[in-house]
Amino acid sequence: MTITCSWKTPFDNGEVNALHAAAFGHPLVEDDWRGLVARHSLGWATARRGSALVGFVNLPWDGLLHAWIQDLMVAPDARRQGVGTRLVSLARDSARAAGCEWLHADFDESLRPFYLGACGFTPTDAGLIALR
Repeated sequence: MTITCSWKTPFDNGEVNALHAAAFGHPLVEDDWRGLVARHSLGWATARRGSALVGFVNLPWDGLLHAWIQDLMVAPDARRQGVGTRLVSLARDSARAAGCEWLHADFDESLRPFYLGACGFTPTDAGLIALR
């Protein structure tokens, strides 16, 4: 079945929580994703196989020129099919259309080939302070 990606389409908190747990390998929690994106995000992209949510990415922003990739998740059975790349591409195009000048992504070293290769990000220096 075809996987369809779309921008700012409705989703249910339960399906994003289930996807997040499956994608990141943790117990199911009950976060308020709809409230989160309503308060902080330029938008979000979803990937669906039929009615099943198999991918999601949140695109928070500063309200002006900077947006960033947050919580990119793809269901384990939908990986290695270009879903993540398509979600990032849709987020990038949507940020550009909204007038953003920069799109940021923080990622673990193991994801460098995906973000730098498949998605076209360039490496940059950054700093991090652990708060806990």
